[in-house]
Amino acid sequence: MKEVKTPKKPLIFYYLIVILCLMLFNVLFMPWLAERQIQQVDYGTFMKMTENQEIGLVEVQENQILFTNKDNTVVYKTGVMFDPELVDRLNKSGAQFSSEIVEQMSPFASLLLNWILPLVIIVGIGQWMSRRMMNKVGGDGMMFGMGKSNAKIYVASSEGIHFSDVAGEDEAKENLAEIVNYLHNPAKYKEIGASMPKGVLLVGPPGTGKTMLAKAVAGEAGVPFFSMSGSEFVEMFVGMGASKVRDLFKQAKDKAPCIVFIDEIDTIGKKRDGQFAGNDEREQTLNQLLTEMDGFEGNNGVIILAATNRPESLDPALTRPGRFDRRVPVELPDLKGREEILKVHAKKIKVAPDVDFAQIARMASGASGAELANIVNEAALRAVRDGRSFATQSDLEESIEVVIAGYQKKNAILTDQEKWTVAYHETGHALVAAMQSHSAPVQKITIIPRTSGALGYTMQVEEGNKYLMTREELENKIATYTGGRAAEEIVFGTSSTGASNDIEQATKLARAMITRYGMSKDFDMVAMETVNNQYLGGDASLTCSVETQAEIDRQVVELVKKQHEKAAKILLDNREKLDELSRYLYEKETITGSEFMKILQQ
Repeated sequence: MKEVKTPKKPLIFYYLIVILCLMLFNVLFMPWLAERQIQQVDYGTFMKMTENQEIGLVEVQENQILFTNKDNTVVYKTGVMFDPELVDRLNKSGAQFSSEIVEQMSPFASLLLNWILPLVIIVGIGQWMSRRMMNKVGGDGMMFGMGKSNAKIYVASSEGIHFSDVAGEDEAKENLAEIVNYLHNPAKYKEIGASMPKGVLLVGPPGTGKTMLAKAVAGEAGVPFFSMSGSEFVEMFVGMGASKVRDLFKQAKDKAPCIVFIDEIDTIGKKRDGQFAGNDEREQTLNQLLTEMDGFEGNNGVIILAATNRPESLDPALTRPGRFDRRVPVELPDLKGREEILKVHAKKIKVAPDVDFAQIARMASGASGAELANIVNEAALRAVRDGRSFATQSDLEESIEVVIAGYQKKNAILTDQEKWTVAYHETGHALVAAMQSHSAPVQKITIIPRTSGALGYTMQVEEGNKYLMTREELENKIATYTGGRAAEEIVFGTSSTGASNDIEQATKLARAMITRYGMSKDFDMVAMETVNNQYLGGDASLTCSVETQAEIDRQVVELVKKQHEKAAKILLDNREKLDELSRYLYEKETITGSEFMKILQQ
């Protein structure tokens, strides 16, 4: 889509015009006006007035002589002649020498030049600016256009985004394709009496392509596309947001059929809680939005798309049928979706013909569309740094690690003891994972420090999509998290700070098993906590008594401790392999999953 922008000049532009005009007036116009007040006479007249003692002030310059009459009401000018006795005659005539004759002109002339004319010019410029501003505002009469919507308007273009440019969201595209079909052929729907939803709400985590999907709908439909963020409706003055909503919908009706897209609608669409607030601008804006959406006539060709990653915070009046009738989830892509997204973004760069996008997609489990685009771009940047004209498989694999753990720290030098500790720690993770059933295969182990703060990590990659996890699988995952600390305790008889993230992840997973997944025998299928903002990290809050919270803490400790002991037993039973793998990792610093399994199976 190509954005159509109306050229707008900032307010400072008009102030600069006024200042420039005044400067030109003082520099050019004032001296010219002063010159027009001076009368030109010949030298004989000047001599005669000198003899008759009719001169008040006189100023002798290099190329002219300025003088006034006795009352200083008229300024005269004459040329310079060779006259050695001129000064004596002027003294005898009673004339006074001065260097500011022009400034000492009559009070009326001074008033005219210094006050009246500048005032007239300022008033004239002010009237011109006022007309310009009113023309920009239109019929609403809002000063400086504060009540006007700042929606960006896009029209169809050959470079626009289409459904083929959006991958990994087949269900969402299928839902939105019906909107496109309606905009192309509304008569087919009117014939049976069907009407399109007035509003379509796109919900999902950040970076999944909600805004891109909205643009793709407009690109496929070939209709005008109004784009505006929810925060742009909020103004300092009460009532401006509601005015912008009115103006936006007025423009949309004039250009129907069209699409109006409101990004981050939760900014203005939050639930009205009835609490007193000093500025109820958001509530007024929401009320106006509800009125405009409910006031649309059926099948008028205006479709409202909105995007948010906080659907639970929206006002029920906004999401009811008749306003936002349809909710389209835009979730994180699955394995096939990730592969398709990688291929779409790989078309923008040069890649080697032997790149296995399926393998890259498996390694990038849980990545959003935006993160996958970043992975492809990082691979291209790495290829350029290495002096190659195309990206390879290793570039893409390394770029995944860059997105997950950051760049390699070239200047981070570990002591020999720290390096051994990290090697045993990461080998402990990998060995526990490999010796358990229902665990993801190990893809890579490294002890090279990263900019994220990690001194090393073990990458596990699922072979396919995983939608459900059993209790045994979750327990194995906790055991894998504790494998690094268990290896340190077995080999060195102590523990380090390197397991901080492992402890956090293990505790979080164990608590979720007890409070949310109903995997505690004591609590059965009772939910002990609720999750807020599921698309923004999923903050959890307990909904139980203090006594129950204490019991939950006890069970979490017991569960993690049990899996820690299981991990330690696995490592003790395979101590020789632990030492062999750790030595190999210490020497190589990075080993692949196939190398790890080869040594393990020897």
